[in-house]
Amino acid sequence: MTAADSWFTDPLGGSSDAEWDELAGSHFYCSAYWLRLCALESATGGGVRVEVDGGGRAAVPVARVGFDPHPNVNWNYRLDQAGLPRIAPHGIAVAQIRGYLTHLLTTPGTDRVAAAAAVLAAVRAARTDLDDGVRVGLYLTSPDVEVFRAAGVEAVPVALSLDATVPIPGSRAAWLAAMTGHRSRRIRSEVRRFEAAGYQVSRHRLDEVYADVGRLAAQVQHRYGFDIDVDALVEGFRQHGSFARERAQVLLCRLDGLAVACSVFYRDGDTVYLRAAGFDYQKVGRSGEYTALVFWLPSGLPGVRKLHLGGGSPEAKALRGARLTALWLLDLSENSALIAHEKLLREHNRRRYEGLLEGPAAVAAALEPAEWEAYI
Repeated sequence: MTAADSWFTDPLGGSSDAEWDELAGSHFYCSAYWLRLCALESATGGGVRVEVDGGGRAAVPVARVGFDPHPNVNWNYRLDQAGLPRIAPHGIAVAQIRGYLTHLLTTPGTDRVAAAAAVLAAVRAARTDLDDGVRVGLYLTSPDVEVFRAAGVEAVPVALSLDATVPIPGSRAAWLAAMTGHRSRRIRSEVRRFEAAGYQVSRHRLDEVYADVGRLAAQVQHRYGFDIDVDALVEGFRQHGSFARERAQVLLCRLDGLAVACSVFYRDGDTVYLRAAGFDYQKVGRSGEYTALVFWLPSGLPGVRKLHLGGGSPEAKALRGARLTALWLLDLSENSALIAHEKLLREHNRRRYEGLLEGPAAVAAALEPAEWEAYI
């Protein structure tokens, strides 16, 4: 068995949950729990844990990318979407297949550039059975892109998506007070409409209501043009609910006993992680359901200090107080083919950034300009 083969023996590359979570810390989407949940969907994921020169340890989730890659780690699909040149298709993605957020994990106090260098050396040196030598980080944060480039990565990163988070500074009232009067009034109006609509709102474990969740979530996918197998989506929620048990929670709205809207979330520490929302558009959509299920009700849970809402619908999230940070694709390969296309990559990033600035004012105001400036 090669070193790379050992990374894929299980979702944590042979580490125990405690060993892995010592490094993962508060990074929920790279935690042992989440990586084991991802493994329900695909056996291609694993983990790399290395010693760092100068002390400490580092780790990253990885996924084997072969002939039929999972869509979330198919780097050429992402490059095609950006109108950028393809690279060789087979190798290892530094990413997990669900969550759309990847972190360089380290023990506390470890030098992060040295940690990135140790991870980089390990993933470049390893080989899998089907391997073009390509190593690509996906959904990396700007701080992690910076340390990987400081550790020797030459390719310019490619802007992939936006990650939305809503700080809840002490209480729901403080969250509303931190927004402009117009936005605060809008949210209050939507909540009043929701409360007046007569919904029966209840909270459940996902494994109790997965069939309703799958049916409602499929309607959202269909509305935005995605061809979704409803039965497969329901089965996916069933599997996640069975594994997650009390950790996967659902807010469910009913009218006359029929489930018509929902949100699915995970709670980790003081953060709520939204995973899905679903709506029966024949029956809902005009009574503030989105605001209530995604923002208002989760923000009122005891001890919540942040809502993590992921990608998609940036304007709707920014209007309700979200900060929007960039997530990147970074070719970690030695002698990356993308190095020769630096101008094209920077042009793509600049167009993406300028498009966001020229779009809705709420989105432009929610961006972090400094994280874009080095790559446009």
